[in-house]
Amino acid sequence: MSSFSRTDNSIISTWWWTVDRWLLMSIAILITIGIVLVFGASPAVAEKLNLSSFHFVKRQLIFLGLSLSVMFLVSLMSPTTVRRFGVILFGSCLILLLVTAVIGVEAKGSRRWIQLGSFTLQSSEFMKPAFIIFTAWMLSESNRVKDFPGWRISLVSCAVVIAFLISQPDLGQSVLVAIVWGVQLFMAGLAWIWFAGLVGLAFVGLILAYFTLPHVEKRIDGFLFPQPGGNYQAEQSLNAFKNGGLLGQGPGEGIVKMRLPDAHSDYIFAVAGEEFGVVMCLLIILIFGVIVVRGFINLLKEKDMFTVLAIAGLLIQFGTQAFINLAVNLSMIPSKGMTLPFISYGGSSMLSLSIGMGMILSLTRRYSQYKPGQINLSWNKR
Repeated sequence: MSSFSRTDNSIISTWWWTVDRWLLMSIAILITIGIVLVFGASPAVAEKLNLSSFHFVKRQLIFLGLSLSVMFLVSLMSPTTVRRFGVILFGSCLILLLVTAVIGVEAKGSRRWIQLGSFTLQSSEFMKPAFIIFTAWMLSESNRVKDFPGWRISLVSCAVVIAFLISQPDLGQSVLVAIVWGVQLFMAGLAWIWFAGLVGLAFVGLILAYFTLPHVEKRIDGFLFPQPGGNYQAEQSLNAFKNGGLLGQGPGEGIVKMRLPDAHSDYIFAVAGEEFGVVMCLLIILIFGVIVVRGFINLLKEKDMFTVLAIAGLLIQFGTQAFINLAVNLSMIPSKGMTLPFISYGGSSMLSLSIGMGMILSLTRRYSQYKPGQINLSWNKR
């Protein structure tokens, strides 16, 4: 790709010279690590489920091919198209959440998936980038158009989305959505007193969840007052890190994955710790940090409010989701079924993250630094 000439006005050449290639390279490294870890972790899980050894590997490669295509196509969009796409996706996800509540597949006490043949669709995953774009649009329009009720629309939308998520129930995704929404409000100019009030309201919500949702109470009690064997996956995860040491046991040599039901998804970081050691774990954390920091560096150059709020929200969602997964693996917080971005197995998660990252790549493209002859690229900044 680097052989493209700057005088080449083709779509792909223009994309290559305007996209953030450091960000692109970091995402590629993260995806490569993810494929290696799924290859190592998933056969043990597949065999316990009486599936072919590489069942999850094959499916993940299918998801990956589709996800990379989606990421590329979204990254080609102009900011205006990204906004329209996000709003349409938001409306579609609301409908899908309603459908999930009615005919969704129940697993492990939660109703979060819609069965589509041999695949399942988790609509809440796609809601995250869609809601971020919708909120960024509402708040930016409130700033641009006098008396536009964007703040109130955003508040009602957030309440509706969280109500759907709690009903599944999915407290983790609810917390993630609330965090990102709160930060977007603050960046849009929300007064400190109101921001503090929202934080207080969030704590009240968590307390209510503890007393009204049995599975939340069980997980928090198990974390705060651990009993021998009461928090099996967290204990096995910590054992994996202990076994791995600095350089790990070697690819495919881990044994804890044989005992972890979610070794290929929620606890894949533990597999990385046992087979590749602390060095690989630190590398993964470093790459996540590079993506988030690089994104915020690009953000400092932006003046358009919609772009700022959209990029910030997508980066915070990406970084917070990674932090939650890593913290669960290290037994720093109660267990929560949340994937490690671009590394854990999961089709809906991979596609959703690809949409979000494609939006970031689109909104951070630098047209002002690309001048192929007399071509006018100003349309991308309208």
